[in-house]
Formats: sequence, C-alpha cells, structure tokens
Amino acid sequence: MLNDSELATLRNRFKRDAEFLLQTTASADGDEKNEEKDVKPLPRINRHTVFWILTSISVTYYVDFFRNIMENDDIKSWWFNVGLILLAVCLSLAMFCIVYLEWFKGIEHYEQQYPAIPPITTAVFIAASCSFNIALWPVWSFFTPLILFVQFMGVVMFISLLG
Repeated sequence: MLNDSELATLRNRFKRDAEFLLQTTASADGDEKNEEKDVKPLPRINRHTVFWILTSISVTYYVDFFRNIMENDDIKSWWFNVGLILLAVCLSLAMFCIVYLEWFKGIEHYEQQYPAIPPITTAVFIAASCSFNIALWPVWSFFTPLILFVQFMGVVMFISLLG
C-alpha cells in the first residue's frame, strides 16, 4: 500500500490537475460563447430547401396529387375528414405561435411561456398524418407514407422561406 507521504503527493497532484482542467474548461467556455456570437445563420435558400421544394412539386405533378384527392372514390372519407380537422387544429396552433405570439406579442421563446403547445401540436400532427395515411392508403398503397412525407417536407421548406 501507499504510505502517508505518497498519498499526500498523489492528492496534491490530482488537486493541481483538477484546478488546471477547471481553468482550461472555463477559458474554453468563454471561447465557445464568443464563437457562438460569431456564427452566422444559414441562408434561407440553400440546396436542401430547393431539393425538397422541387421534389414536392415533382411528386405532386407525377402522382396527380390534387386530382386524386378531389376525384378518387377509393379514399376513406371519414379518416380523411378526421385528418383535415386535426391538420386544421395543428395549423391553428402553429399560426397562434408564429403570428400572434411571435409577431404581435414579440415573444421569441413562446415554448417557455406556453410549454404545453409544442407537444400538443406534435401529437395532433402525428394523429393527422396517421389519419391521412389510413385515408389515402387505397389510392397509393405502400407509397402513401413516402408521398405524404415528401409533401410535408416541401411545405415545411416553403414555410421556412417565408419567415
């Protein structure tokens, strides 16, 4: 075993190393804060955004999305109507957050003042997407989730261009 003097030197060595590490991390945190201030946000129009918008437009054209939605008799209308209602609720919550809270009230971090809104909106959107998948499955079969996902990404990227 170690005697008392060896334990004391070992303890002192660990204490010096710990102090050195704490000083290093404290100065690194200061550097990271400066770097965070210098980081510029990504431009709104980039390859990723353009890709999803063009892909969404292509899918809409090649699968006759709107014609199928309006004229196809295979769509399960009850599930489709439930999906439309849930989507309207989701979009209403999103507009409440973006337009009212952020633009009019000036609250940038509305999820801190209204912590229930993001999980409720997410749950409602997931329920709406499940309803749309069930409603449109007879039309496009196993391509339905892929088509709806591409449409969703195109809409999200288009909205990101707006604000």
